[in-house]
Amino acid sequence: MNLFDVYPLFDITPSHAKDVWVYDVEGNKYLDLYGGHAVISIGHNHPRFIDALKHQLDQLMFYSNSIINHLQIDYAHALGEISDLNDYQLFLCNSGAEAVENALKLASFHTNKQRVLSFSHGFHGRTSAAVAVSDYEAIISPLNKQHLVSKIALEDHEGLENAFKSKDIAAVIVEPIQGVGGLDQVSGSFLEHVEVLCRKHNSCLIVDEIQSGCGRTGKYFAFQHHHVTPDLITVAKGIGNGYPLAGVLVHQKIKAQYGLLGTTFGGNHVACQAGISVIEVMQKQKIRASIPNLEQHFKERASKLSSIKQVKGKGLMLGLEFDAEISTIRKKLLYDFKIFTGGSANKHLLRLLPPLTIQKQHIDQLFNALEKLT
Repeated sequence: MNLFDVYPLFDITPSHAKDVWVYDVEGNKYLDLYGGHAVISIGHNHPRFIDALKHQLDQLMFYSNSIINHLQIDYAHALGEISDLNDYQLFLCNSGAEAVENALKLASFHTNKQRVLSFSHGFHGRTSAAVAVSDYEAIISPLNKQHLVSKIALEDHEGLENAFKSKDIAAVIVEPIQGVGGLDQVSGSFLEHVEVLCRKHNSCLIVDEIQSGCGRTGKYFAFQHHHVTPDLITVAKGIGNGYPLAGVLVHQKIKAQYGLLGTTFGGNHVACQAGISVIEVMQKQKIRASIPNLEQHFKERASKLSSIKQVKGKGLMLGLEFDAEISTIRKKLLYDFKIFTGGSANKHLLRLLPPLTIQKQHIDQLFNALEKLT
């Protein structure tokens, strides 16, 4: 049997990794400034993380959600503490798309409405409703198009007001910083306008923090740079540091009922240990404290390169926009300078989502390479 060929692949086969470094089977050492789509938060193979998973594997790897799992309770408490959101409830699942599906479903249950309002260049996953609320026509199948979805541009206040005239909006879903779309940020004033209209029209505000959460912007969640209270918050990627873990933070006004949601593998024992250890490492090493200084250093180095039009994003969710498309730059960075970077729907944008453990010398390594390339 062959693999179903849906991924364009770089000709690199990793063998092992440590912190910000990835090593391939030929012995090459790569600086990872992409973290596998913002998945690696506390660095590759952090010893405390690995020890926690090994210990749990020796005890119990999995049992279904029909029994008590104290690790789920411990993880919920730890997540509430680090995010300052103790008054929310937590539903655990496996992936970001699954988190979005469940958030949309909860919003529809809560409001008894069907339509979702989303935004141009937004991306929320590839499953049924998640892909329907995304803005990438090529990956939306005819089956996905059954969902009632309206889309407007970010910062379009008039369009926002008009959208709510339909009276059937169950939820508005928004990324505080768009990932795949190219790192456009929602302003505080626009996000607050969304919340006001959601409250007025009995709709739910869903904030998608799958890429921007887990401390990547300095705050635990990117929406916390603004003054809003989401009804639902989706999390994934960095919270498991490579182990599949995702969830929905649910405002206490949304009531749980038996059978409302469900998952076989979500919140399993190993996944919860992964999540707990990520939080422990972040707190012990005070990882978020260094992010503003790293962002500032990044922007200072970028300002010295005339080929860069602008820096986008926040914290360690950053992008460099060039006049030309960046496909050649990405390949040269990878093959000639051994640096992993990312792209986006904006073909002029070099996207950086590094482990949160990077240091200034790693940023310098990137810009020293770019100076030679551009």
